[in-house]
Amino acid sequence: MTPSACRPPSADLVLPCLDEAEALPWVLARVPAGWRAIVVDNGSTDGSGEIARDLGATVVHETRRGFGAACHAGLLAARAELVCFCDCDASMDPGLLAPMAERVATGETDLLLGRRRPQQRGVWPAHARAGNFALARMLRRRTGLRLHDLGPMRVARREALLGLELTDRRSGYPLQMVVRAADAGWRVAETDVPYLPRSGKSKVTGTWLGTWHAVRDMRRVLAEPPGARPAPAAGACA
Repeated sequence: MTPSACRPPSADLVLPCLDEAEALPWVLARVPAGWRAIVVDNGSTDGSGEIARDLGATVVHETRRGFGAACHAGLLAARAELVCFCDCDASMDPGLLAPMAERVATGETDLLLGRRRPQQRGVWPAHARAGNFALARMLRRRTGLRLHDLGPMRVARREALLGLELTDRRSGYPLQMVVRAADAGWRVAETDVPYLPRSGKSKVTGTWLGTWHAVRDMRRVLAEPPGARPAPAAGACA
């Protein structure tokens, strides 16, 4: 089935958020038409939740700190067939998710990741790139997937994602999603997306210490024994 034979897919967009008041207007203005933005407030103190609600987003409050905790709370709140994830710091344009969602909706792939392509010097610090490169190599050895980036922008089917039974609630959540999808036989692919200067300071990879903690979490995920989970991902739009 070709993309033109399908209705343009709608989706729920999960936006994990911790003190992103400055970025929220830019991000929410770029959510594809007809999509529901789910902003998961992970303990903001700058009024992010109120700003997001005033801008028309669905706001979910997740009191347990952690990137994975926020992402999973958004997944549990989603109701659309397709669920997309994107950082809420204005480093990536949510509008780019529309063609990505169409590729999943038509059955071309089961999990599609955005491969970050920095648009200017300094956007992606050296320590963060190094950590990402090392994890991509470890992922290849563990699963055989030849991915270059484990970035946060991604699309998959909601029921299939729930079937992966993801348990990490920290920095390892995005990697665990990929590892368990690979173990379950999903088709995993990536596509280039522009990577822009983020608004504010990264909570994960803004420092060497933050990067080290993230890599530690992800190494723990890679140590999981292989084993497919009941998460069928096949299907195309009707």
